[in-house]
Amino acid sequence: MSEVPSGVQTMDALRQYVHERLCRHENLVAEQFALEVIPLTRKGTLCGMQFLLRGPRSVRLGAVWASDHNQLYLYDARGERFHKEQLAARIEAA
Repeated sequence: MSEVPSGVQTMDALRQYVHERLCRHENLVAEQFALEVIPLTRKGTLCGMQFLLRGPRSVRLGAVWASDHNQLYLYDARGERFHKEQLAARIEAA
């Protein structure tokens, strides 16, 4: 488990970081593939975010940010977790 750069303090910064990290993992050009963000709720309250990147040839990469533990989980095209990171700064779930 490694530290996310301290610049990740907002939801927009987290989205950008996840997009860059997933693209880098599969050697994709970030500008060519959009990142979809899906809010995760528990009993009507936002508890995290799911990030989905659809690449070429049906490649799907994902990430989940769990707000209660402030951790980021990154998943490869096979759906296997390839990285887990503890965020340095608490991000407010809007």
